[in-house]
Amino acid sequence: MIELTGMNPAELTAWCKEQGLPGFRGKQIFKWIHQGADFDGMTNLPKDLRSRLQETAIAQPVEIIEKRQSRLDDTVKFLFGLKDGNCVEGVLMHYHHGYTLCISTQVGCRMGCTFCASTLDGCVRSLTPGEMLGEILCANRFLDGKDRVHNVVLMGSGEPLDNYDNVMKFLRLLREPDGVSIGLRNVSLSTCGIVPKMYDLAEEDLPVTLSVSLHAPNDEIRRQTMPIAKVYPMEELLKACRNYIDKTGRRVIFEYALVGGVNCEEKHAVELASRLRGMQCHVNLIPLNVVEERDLRGVNERIVSDFLKTLEKLHISATRRREMGDDIEGACGQLRRKTIMEKKQ
Repeated sequence: MIELTGMNPAELTAWCKEQGLPGFRGKQIFKWIHQGADFDGMTNLPKDLRSRLQETAIAQPVEIIEKRQSRLDDTVKFLFGLKDGNCVEGVLMHYHHGYTLCISTQVGCRMGCTFCASTLDGCVRSLTPGEMLGEILCANRFLDGKDRVHNVVLMGSGEPLDNYDNVMKFLRLLREPDGVSIGLRNVSLSTCGIVPKMYDLAEEDLPVTLSVSLHAPNDEIRRQTMPIAKVYPMEELLKACRNYIDKTGRRVIFEYALVGGVNCEEKHAVELASRLRGMQCHVNLIPLNVVEERDLRGVNERIVSDFLKTLEKLHISATRRREMGDDIEGACGQLRRKTIMEKKQ
């Protein structure tokens, strides 16, 4: 079975011709796929062609197998099922500017960050461009025409730059005018800091917001929680960030999870500010989401507030990230892991 969801209009047109079909069928199929339709819903295709396609191809490679609606806000946590039996997570969040979907780029993750549930079982495989797009199509079907996904963040399970080629194709699919048509300035890509790929991304002419998981003011602390720091020191990472800013003209967002007893003191805020001073950037402070399997603790609101005030006093743009979906295991990896553990019992 060939997955059509990851093909652009030109590729679908060429595929149709290879199947002995008129080329215009490719554009028709493309539009239907991006509207969330399966083959039986493509009503301007002949019935015998729809039957043939159902036997040979896949239009919608992702389905919602579980959803949890927050009682605290409009956040919805999805568990997406893939055709091979694997599952990944996504989170739909409602802001004043519209709906944002946090998607996964891999089944699991191999980066090994100690504060993250996604990496506990390693990386099973990378998602295809069509599967990543399929997460958005599922969310749009859930919204049922009342609205649609306007913004996308690649911050779910997986390291996007560890699935580089598939992610690049997915990003180009997003902005197809006959598709979901999401401008790339409405897309944020999060990385733990694979430096060579950050340089590659800067050359792609794809104006996404680069979000870097920093979580420490120096290499010594960063290496305690992020194995990638042993490969790419902070000096190299920040140099790659400055290159991205210079090449794209876009600021970089630094994600900073505050971990009790590790990186949350005033001296850490001062050191962080000294490293980022003069850079076109913003710091997103995140109180740690405690993962049961990890021996790390969170922080109270006073610590968050004091850290934020110190950064602001030192003229570093920073905010405390709004917490959404706390009552539905909104942090990436938690629901998937719970589902896997329940199946093993």
